Amino acid sequence: MQIKPDEITSILKSRIEGLDIASADLAEVGTVLSVADGICRIHGLENCMSFEMLELPHGVTGLALNLEADNVGAVLFGEWEQIVEGDTVKRTKRLLEVPVGEQMLGRIVDPLGKPLDGRGEIVTSEVRPAEFKAPGVVQRQPVKEPMLTGLKAIDSMIPIGRGQRELIIGDRQTGKTAIAIDTIINNADKDLICVYVAIGQRMATVVQLAETLRQADALQNTIIVAAAADEAAPIQFLAPYAGCAMGEHFLYGGRAALCIYDDLTKHAYAYRQMSLLLRRPPGREAYPGDVFYLHSRLLERAVKLSDELGGGSLTALPVIETQAGDVSAYIPTNVISITDGQIFLEPGLFNSGVRPAINVGISVSRVGGNAQIGPMRKVAGRLKLELSQYRELEAFAQFGSELDPETQRTLARGARLVATLNQGEREPMPVADQVVQIFAATEGFLDRLLLERVGEFLASLTERMHAQHAELLRSITDGDWSEQTQGAVQAAVAEFAQDFGVDLDEEGHPIDLQAPELARTPTPPDAGVGEPVGAAA
Repeated sequence: MQIKPDEITSILKSRIEGLDIASADLAEVGTVLSVADGICRIHGLENCMSFEMLELPHGVTGLALNLEADNVGAVLFGEWEQIVEGDTVKRTKRLLEVPVGEQMLGRIVDPLGKPLDGRGEIVTSEVRPAEFKAPGVVQRQPVKEPMLTGLKAIDSMIPIGRGQRELIIGDRQTGKTAIAIDTIINNADKDLICVYVAIGQRMATVVQLAETLRQADALQNTIIVAAAADEAAPIQFLAPYAGCAMGEHFLYGGRAALCIYDDLTKHAYAYRQMSLLLRRPPGREAYPGDVFYLHSRLLERAVKLSDELGGGSLTALPVIETQAGDVSAYIPTNVISITDGQIFLEPGLFNSGVRPAINVGISVSRVGGNAQIGPMRKVAGRLKLELSQYRELEAFAQFGSELDPETQRTLARGARLVATLNQGEREPMPVADQVVQIFAATEGFLDRLLLERVGEFLASLTERMHAQHAELLRSITDGDWSEQTQGAVQAAVAEFAQDFGVDLDEEGHPIDLQAPELARTPTPPDAGVGEPVGAAA
């Protein structure tokens, strides 16, 4: 049979013309060279981008981190144990994305957006990139709107504003997470969406935390992103970025969000583990050279957007665990230098019954009074100074030597201010109640009370204010601290103090502790300086 070239040509032409190129699957593929410890090396992805998602068999997702001359180093999410040498890897040409949206509220999810609470699938239509460039200076506006925690010690002396980054730092078991949880509970009925990111914690602890929020009706406004201690390092590394992306969905929608990263110490550990496995050069304490950038690019995403961009805000509360109070270690100093202030918790104060155990001396908010309502700014002005003086003199009082009356007065006032700022866990307080209690303490209404009766006095005062002066509390919440309002608060507190048994002068002011009376009681503040004088029955 003779082959006719013309016929072959026409057949080939017809075949080529009928070929549907659009439906052809064109993908850049590579091959797994080696896999171990959740890290794999891939050959053949010449055009791969940093932080690009890669598709591997068995539903495993890869994230390209090391782009080298002859191979790509990637970390794996999912059941990476099933990946073997020679497996095919596909590029997706998409950077790492996480699902976001209202549907995530009230749920516990992993950093890839998959549910962990056994309450069914989460169907969302939107995704956001896990890594996102922080807004520039022009797109921001100053932080001036309060983000109230409900804790007297913080809202009065270390105020946090919406859009701020305030570090919570301290040794383990000093109440760091308690501050974060109280903040979520305090904002349960406000227009604040909370994202709690648990990094390297036991899953049982996370479930217990979710139950606490549910009982306080705060879970419906909260997303919990959990990367448990038994998860692989890449999942723990991704967690805060995923949580931040979920918060940014609300931020760029013109709403207010709060992200709590608990804690970034474990995040740094996970990143160090990943970097060493990727054979990146180790630096100080074996951390890679970009460990500062790891946290700075995360925390810079906290912002109060300009009104032109919707005026949304994302507040960040990173948590750092110190070893034996060493704030000068590598990761603590890094994060302190990134944030707009820190709340430092001390085991010594915690064990002596001061809760929250905040060291007022080295805790600071770099936003300051801008993030407070007017009444709080006015009444809390003297608070930090008087507490600092008290802490200074406290050391001398331990010796039990003769102290002059002025020192005795400072110690008596300081001990009562500390008692005023004490607050139980899961008991956040409305800002107007805080203002009234701090006003009573700084104006001297507690100076002649027995220390153990301070809590009773303040609780009863708050009850009286709610029962008889609800309108006055509302005006304080609205920021009114005119002379008329101040006079009304003074009169209300004086009336209650008199009923409680505190000695007042004709004008309704507390009688100052007299020097001769003080001189007879040179006891340290723990025993109650000047208590025999006019102590309430």
